[in-house]
Amino acid sequence: MAESRQALQTTGEKCHDPYLRCALYGAAQVALGVRGCCVLSHSPQGCYQLVGAAFGWQDADYTETLTLCTKLCEDEIVHGGEDVLARTILEAQELNVPILFVLTACGPEIVGDDVVAVCQDTSSRVNFRIVPILCAGFRGDQNQGTDIALEAILRQLVPEDGKKIPRSVLLIAPHANANPTWMGDLAWVKRVLAEMGCTVAATLTHDTALSDFQQVPLAEGCLVLSHDAGQKAADYLLQRYGIEQWCQGLPLPVGFTNTRRWLTELGQRLGAETVAERLISEGEKRVVEVCRRKGLEISAMHRTSAAIVADATVGIPLVRFITEDLEMIPRLICLRSGQAGATELLEHELVDLALNPKLIYNTDVYQSKTALAEVKPEMVLGSNIERHAVEDLGIPFVFRLVNPISRFRLVDRAYWGYEGMLNLIESIQNDWLDRYRSKERRYKARW
Repeated sequence: MAESRQALQTTGEKCHDPYLRCALYGAAQVALGVRGCCVLSHSPQGCYQLVGAAFGWQDADYTETLTLCTKLCEDEIVHGGEDVLARTILEAQELNVPILFVLTACGPEIVGDDVVAVCQDTSSRVNFRIVPILCAGFRGDQNQGTDIALEAILRQLVPEDGKKIPRSVLLIAPHANANPTWMGDLAWVKRVLAEMGCTVAATLTHDTALSDFQQVPLAEGCLVLSHDAGQKAADYLLQRYGIEQWCQGLPLPVGFTNTRRWLTELGQRLGAETVAERLISEGEKRVVEVCRRKGLEISAMHRTSAAIVADATVGIPLVRFITEDLEMIPRLICLRSGQAGATELLEHELVDLALNPKLIYNTDVYQSKTALAEVKPEMVLGSNIERHAVEDLGIPFVFRLVNPISRFRLVDRAYWGYEGMLNLIESIQNDWLDRYRSKERRYKARW
């Protein structure tokens, strides 16, 4: 099927900037999701900026969470920086932190710094736990960095098995999501689980207390909240602790059908079928009523050719949402990332919807723009990158839904569930109207 669509497989670099950053960035996102931790970047100052970016992506609190850098220069890159690393770890003793994550950049790993040995040697001289994570940028992109960090944390911080907590679940990799305010999606999942009487044993990771890792082996199930990262952690939890993955093989809950399927399986898992049916009924009714009262311009989208350029977490569930709920026709799908199983999941969705778009997996900016020029869709669901990329292609509408977007949000806006549908529709509607806004000033200010 993929051959009939002439799906393109990239043979380029593992990291496609500006769509994806390197493994250090993804590992930093995971580490900074632990509340009150300290993250030490064993790197030059330039790489340390990735830790700062990850700090913002995790919405970390600078009054609780600290970041450090060994600030490697030419001498350390050539001759090694183990002495600098050891000295920085010992100096961190003054910060009174419970745990220190040591992340490595490319330089130290290439030159041969034995980071694990340094951490072991200094651990007896400090009063905090040290967790080394080997996450040099050449090990992969940010999603692979997320998997590397999750594995390191699970192996080093999670205890042996214990008595299971009834109706409990782990939430994995919520931050591996191109929704700029993905915390809204995580909050929606937690609200739904609470209504079904389910306990969240731990979130891996966002605002996660260090003590939460003691709860990990006690969970009955886990939910991977991303199609881009976290599956390896779920496989490890199943093998090591017998924790079964829920909602596996289902697109994440964007749109009527995806949300209905997700809630239905959760209800069956938790013996809360009645609650799930109520949430579905009330949610669908609310979306229909709001769209009817507010006057959604869906007629302009009917049978319109569209392109999706996004990560797998947002991109795959968007396919059914824009096809069934907004009545568009996807002609091009460019996934800039995706973990094992994402390709098969997308293929299954396309067969079920009887769609035959052009597909590009692991796309970079050049491939996306080339494909957009070839397909010439009327609408593009993507980011600010696509907004600029299509300026000379004559494509009238770009709906900015995924990171990076040129919008500042103070409130976390979910894309999942029924409130998420309204948020997506609102963003699409505003970008639709923005097309007709005058780009020239037609009057002279009087002040």
